[in-house]
Amino acid sequence: MAIRNIREMGEEVLGKTCKLVTEMTPRTKELIEDMLDTMYESNGVGLAAPQVGVLKRIVVIDVTGEDPYILINPRIVESSGEQTGMEACLSVPGKTGQVTRPNYVKAVALDVNMREFEVEGTELLARAICHELDHLDGHLYVEKAEGPLQDAVEEES
Repeated sequence: MAIRNIREMGEEVLGKTCKLVTEMTPRTKELIEDMLDTMYESNGVGLAAPQVGVLKRIVVIDVTGEDPYILINPRIVESSGEQTGMEACLSVPGKTGQVTRPNYVKAVALDVNMREFEVEGTELLARAICHELDHLDGHLYVEKAEGPLQDAVEEES
């Protein structure tokens, strides 16, 4: 598989609405594998197809580092509660911002076999689902940030 270039804030593709995926093709499977590889290589917890320049409704999320979700044509069907915390984005390198999101979300999506399933999440997973689904409609977290963005602090390994 391949590591793809991550598009950065200001690039036109990040402001566009993505198209529904109607069938699983070899090219779409390759895209998903590349998205997972790119997310892991970049130490991200999520990645949406427009972030690698593809206007398809696909996101990958892994908040544990070992259990990825692949969401095709995802939509949030339920949310509740509230959490406020710092968010970052691979498309906004070096910056973080405070964002309020639901503390619980339930999303419906298709898996790689184009079968519908539900994913429920709280806290970080709920935040990641909301953040990544925003990308599919051309939105970045910076639009929701409360106050100015801050410089991200690099964690030492």
